[in-house]
Amino acid sequence: MTLEIFSYGFMQRALVSGIAIALLCSVVGLFLVLRRYSLFGDAVAHSSFGGIAAGLLIGIYPMWTAYVVSLVSALVITRIKQKFDISGEASVAILLSSGIAVGLILISLSGGFNVDILSFLFGSILLVSVEDTVLILGLTGIILIVILLLYRELIYSTFNEEQAKVSGIPVEKMNYLIVFIAGITVVTSIQLVGILLISALFVIPNVTAIMYGRSFKQTALLSIAFAVSSVIVGILISYLFDITPSGTIVMLSVAIFAVTIGLKWMGLIDHSKMPLKKLSLSNHFI
Repeated sequence: MTLEIFSYGFMQRALVSGIAIALLCSVVGLFLVLRRYSLFGDAVAHSSFGGIAAGLLIGIYPMWTAYVVSLVSALVITRIKQKFDISGEASVAILLSSGIAVGLILISLSGGFNVDILSFLFGSILLVSVEDTVLILGLTGIILIVILLLYRELIYSTFNEEQAKVSGIPVEKMNYLIVFIAGITVVTSIQLVGILLISALFVIPNVTAIMYGRSFKQTALLSIAFAVSSVIVGILISYLFDITPSGTIVMLSVAIFAVTIGLKWMGLIDHSKMPLKKLSLSNHFI
């Protein structure tokens, strides 16, 4: 590998954008995984497929329509779940299938698949523009600041809703906030791994980190490390060997997960450590 790679503008943008997206997905994804909403990101991504198809059909920048459709879909399905007591898995399945169905109908009306829609399906981080990079960095900064400012409220509403309500925390608002943030994160991340693989970036690094049985902060840092390293190495390998970045990034995440499984099986990871979900709330601030 030569340092010449880092002199290319498209590679610099890809790495900067990729690191920001990895950081965002690992942090937001941890809250989703702990809330047993692992596939929520996947469902929102598939709903954004309908928004992207709509944008391409009417001639609007598809990312904007994807943001609108994804956020509206996520908020509506969350409201339906709460009001009619529908299980999380069922609501996710409804959101996922309806998004794909709408997207397919709109694509058929526009004359079929083209290069644009395929880039959204499978990701195109090496083609990210300066404007997109600025947008990704801006959204990442805003979302992370919001999470830091509401850290205590989000932690309590994630681990113990009843205790959070007793403490005066607006749990329902926190739930909607997580859904809203997840929707923005999903659409922002589509350029990295595409609609079809987006859930991998939310789930795999976090599930891997949780297996180490650490505190919430330590688990978050491990997840960030796994996600960022997968993205950086994945982008570099994809460029050097001329293969798809999205698939490479996901397979590296899977490889880290497999290594963790191996270490746990060999007893090199302490089996006595309890899963993160079962730890007392006081441990999550250490």
